[in-house]
Formats: sequence, C-alpha cells, structure tokens
Amino acid sequence: MGKTKIILMNAQHPEKEKIREAAEIIKKGGLVAFPTETVYGLGGNALDEHAAEKIYAAKGRPQDNPLIVHIKAIGDLQDIVEDFPKEAGRLMEVFWPGPLTILFRKKPVIPAGTTAGLDTVAVRMPAHRIALELIEAAGVPIAAPSANLSGKPSPTCASDVYEDMNGRIDMILDGGPCPVGVESTVLDLSGPVPLILRPGGITKEELENILGPVEVDPGLLPGQKPRSPGQKYRHYAPHARMTVVEGSVEHQIEKIIELAKGMENLGKRVGIMATAQTRHRYPNTIVISVGDRNAPLTISSNLFAVLRKFDRMGVDEILAEGISKEGLGLAVMNRLYKAAGYNIIKV
Repeated sequence: MGKTKIILMNAQHPEKEKIREAAEIIKKGGLVAFPTETVYGLGGNALDEHAAEKIYAAKGRPQDNPLIVHIKAIGDLQDIVEDFPKEAGRLMEVFWPGPLTILFRKKPVIPAGTTAGLDTVAVRMPAHRIALELIEAAGVPIAAPSANLSGKPSPTCASDVYEDMNGRIDMILDGGPCPVGVESTVLDLSGPVPLILRPGGITKEELENILGPVEVDPGLLPGQKPRSPGQKYRHYAPHARMTVVEGSVEHQIEKIIELAKGMENLGKRVGIMATAQTRHRYPNTIVISVGDRNAPLTISSNLFAVLRKFDRMGVDEILAEGISKEGLGLAVMNRLYKAAGYNIIKV
C-alpha cells in the first residue's frame, strides 16, 4: 500500500462527495480512519471477516481483542444482535449517540473476526456527524478500534493517525480534534449488576442515575485480571518510562520534584504532566499542563496528545499527577495507569 490519503473535512457539515469516496473504500473491504467524539477510529466493514483481519494487521492488534461495532441508528441493532435487555433500551434513549458501548449477544451475520470469536458484540452509536454519515453512506455497520498502533496513545487528531498509520490504511478523514479524548465506556449488562468493563466518556455516576447500582470490573485495579480481553494488554503507552503519583496535591508536588531531581542527576530527561493549578510549582523546564483538575473533560481531551508531545520531545521519564477518580476522572486515571504500566506511587 502507498501513502495514505488525508481528506480535510467540515466536521459540522461533512461534504457528501468526500463521505462517498470514503464509503466506497469501506464497501470494497478497505480501511478508513475517521473522527468520533472520543478518539479517531480505524474503520472497516463489520460484516467482512477480511476487513477485520486488515484492521488487526494495520494496528498490530492482538487477535483476541474484539472490535467495537459502530452503527448510525438504534434500529440498526435488529440486524446484528439477538436481543437486548430493557436496561439497554433505557441507556440508548439517554446516551446514544454518545460515548457508551454496550455488549449484546450477536447474530451470525457478525463474523468471528470482528468479535475475536466471542458470542457477544460490543456496539455503540458515535456522536459525530462525520462518523454517522460515513456509516450511512457505507450501508454497513463499521468496526472501529482506535486508529493507532497497538500499545501507543490513542489518536485525537488526524496528524496522530497519520504518524501511526501512513501506508497501512487507505484514507484518513480529518475532522479536527476529538472533544472527549478518551474512548467510550464499555458496559456489560449480562450479570445481576451492570458492570463497567472499561471506564470512558459516560461516567459511572451518569449510568447509576439511570440504572441504579453499577459496579466497575475489579480487574481494572493493579494486579487483577480484567474481564474485558482488551484490558489485559499494554495501552496508551508513550516511549518514555512513566510514573503516576497519587495522593494529596501538595504531597504529589513534593514527591514529583524529588523524583525529578533524582532522575535528572542520573542524566535523564524528565517531563512532568501537571495540571493548570500546579504547573507553576515545578522548577523542571519540561512541564506540560494537561488541563484543569476541577474540570476532568479538559484533561481527558488533552491526555493522549500530551503523551505524544512528550514522545516528540524525547523525554526519558514522565512523572504524572493523579486526579480524583470521581466522574470522568475514573476514565482518566484508568488511562494513566495503563500508560504507566501500573507504575504507581502513592504518597
């Protein structure tokens, strides 16, 4: 495959001819990266086993990590899932389109390659005009994991996709930055209590407002085995070694300054991922504010871009502040933990 084509899109009013060109690639079994409200997705025909194989190959993704299927309307579910519980209907009314993925029992039309051999399929309806119009024009549901090389930080702008995927896929639709910045929440409704398999853009608190008690997969904690296949792999990781420091803000700052000095004395180039409230507290010359710790959306939308920026700056070590796990903070901390390989210091 030659150089990947990039097409600049109007995110609010996607150009029909550009959408049609991308949709033809999907119909013919090719791959198109496109923006969603969470991160850029790497899309292929969800009904085509060979398209799934191409997605895994392009990403270098483990074959037992299932793909999320994207649809344009709730009515599309009847073609791909056996049934859905009433709780799913309530959630879809409130959160679709949006960053919530729900597990369903799949129909045979969804090939094993798309679901990594599982009898369930993960489905969501993205809240992005380009994504929805691409799915409609393609005439098929689109399987789309994040459009990055497996293990690297997810892409929230087209240039990040190009960095990882040039020459590996057919086309990138450039719709600008993704507003949420972390992937969708993945929810399993098969048990007695709804279970979050991956925290994301819809918070536990928001789900509990609709469903009552909701649990988080204990396997998301350090040292535990997650239920979701994809969670067992290294994700979101920068090139540098990364450490997350948790505790009170003052104790975090003190510890990070101490760690940075020790690392610099060993000749290491250190980057500090701070917040707007604390950025000025560090003497280190490489300090990036990831956002406002009182507004987690500002952090989630910048998180992966900051990790990639540290990579481009060539740092050897990244020291990251922790934030509260309330609301969207749960998804942010999940991504930080995994990016750091669960290298966590509590102070």
